[in-house]
Amino acid sequence: MFITVEGIEGVGKSTNLAFIRSCLEAQGREVVMTREPGGTALGEEIREILLAHRHDGMAADAELLLMFAARAEHISRVITPALKRGAAVLCDRFTDATYAYQGGGRGIEARRIAVLEDWVQGTLRPDLTLLLDVSVETGLRRAGQRDVADRFEKEQQAFFERVRACYLQRAAREPGRFRIIDAARPLAEVQARIAGVLAQYGERRCDE
Repeated sequence: MFITVEGIEGVGKSTNLAFIRSCLEAQGREVVMTREPGGTALGEEIREILLAHRHDGMAADAELLLMFAARAEHISRVITPALKRGAAVLCDRFTDATYAYQGGGRGIEARRIAVLEDWVQGTLRPDLTLLLDVSVETGLRRAGQRDVADRFEKEQQAFFERVRACYLQRAAREPGRFRIIDAARPLAEVQARIAGVLAQYGERRCDE
């Protein structure tokens, strides 16, 4: 079982990832929680390159290729081995984020991303994607409360509007895989909705 959690900045991914993990463990599953870019020693080094301000102005194609370089290592060393032994993999962002940020945000054509997706991933796709959704204004206000903004968080509002629109378009095209969660609601309501979705994939709700 391969579950990804997506969304723009400020949607509450960190808090809800921990909740999702507890839900899956309550179902008796082994859970491997990981993130992108990152998840491996090499991936974390690439993450630092991608997020650091010393590389402001990085070419969009370079950014895209670094994302998939980290992903190739991540799939080989973490995701595929975990899935093969029957674990649930819970990932903070995956390829939908590449379509949203490098595609929607940076303007790279989706067909070019799809070539890399097929090359690096083969047939691997998430079983379930939880899209935590809030307005860009809400997300940026929440994200602005953090101490230091990374290279992506410094982008203008128009960039994040394009990212969010791309996420919602992808969710509309793949309703069988995506579940949109209104992350602007109170946390208890958000997590109740998540628990209900996850209950479809297990024997009982995590709050029972």
